[in-house]
Amino acid sequence: MKAQYRNGFTLIELMVVIAIIAVLISLLLPAVQAAREAARRSQCTNNLKQLGLAVHNYEQIWGGLPPSALVIRQPGGALWTSDYGPFARILPHIEQMAIANSFNMNAAYGDPGNMTATALTIQTFICPSEVRSDRENNGTFGVVGPTNYGFCLGDWFVFAGPDGGPLPRCAFGPNISRNWAAFTDGTSNTLLMSEVKNWQVNVRDCGKLSLINDPNNVPAPTADPATVAPEYQGTGCGVKVEGHCEWPEVAVHHIGMTTAWPPNKKTPGGPGFATPDVDLNSQRERIGGPTFAAITARSYHPAGVNALLGDGSVKFVKGTVNGWIWRGLGSVAGGEIISGDAF
Repeated sequence: MKAQYRNGFTLIELMVVIAIIAVLISLLLPAVQAAREAARRSQCTNNLKQLGLAVHNYEQIWGGLPPSALVIRQPGGALWTSDYGPFARILPHIEQMAIANSFNMNAAYGDPGNMTATALTIQTFICPSEVRSDRENNGTFGVVGPTNYGFCLGDWFVFAGPDGGPLPRCAFGPNISRNWAAFTDGTSNTLLMSEVKNWQVNVRDCGKLSLINDPNNVPAPTADPATVAPEYQGTGCGVKVEGHCEWPEVAVHHIGMTTAWPPNKKTPGGPGFATPDVDLNSQRERIGGPTFAAITARSYHPAGVNALLGDGSVKFVKGTVNGWIWRGLGSVAGGEIISGDAF
């Protein structure tokens, strides 16, 4: 009798092979995703290093760091405000001289002559892990490009106003241009910039806050955000969803971050927003302040954010960092003793 030979798999054998392949994919996919995220985080680190080099070049040429804004009281009492902030000022130092040359820093925000430049998405300003880097279409000022990096503009306290008062404790701020000599805590222990998310919900222009209005008495970074929830829910506040969507701007909620809370800290919802993760800007700098703000450093990297320090180095800071360490990094002359392994 002739032997019978099979030319294919049985259904059971086929199912076993498919199951094995599925298991292999399930094992390999996280590794592939982790490798991709590592590459994105590396590119993000390089972006911050370029921005750090640009800030150093600017300081060397101009004798101080770029101001976040210029807000000046004119003789008649009206305010004059610079319409373009530090990202616009450092353009020549990130190999964007063509954009810088086409940019009129003295023109009003939304000036037609600047709209081509302000509409650009500049890749050095974008973290590859950002999930929504589309541009804002501002009805008044046209299309504007976003940014994933914020200059450190304070803890809670950002700006006293154009008529004098205490200065913020951080590297950058309105009407100030610090040089490196002011960094008595050491440049390696001072935060210049960190990551932020595009399209960040923010509550702003609330007027004088009821609980946070003394520059020398602001909430601790370890406080429960629920204790200041009323500040996020004031009836006079405006709620916007386009935070960090305008790199040419001067407002802290567009081009800055603060150390009010540690990175990725969940914060109260604003009016009409039960979901947490809302930023707060009591009063925009351009309309005279005083400005108290909780603009939290956030990223889509697992577990933390990249942070640029004054010496040009970039560190990955975990979201579990002690709030006082994070706030200490934000001050230029606070006298905090911070070891390199504390963050």
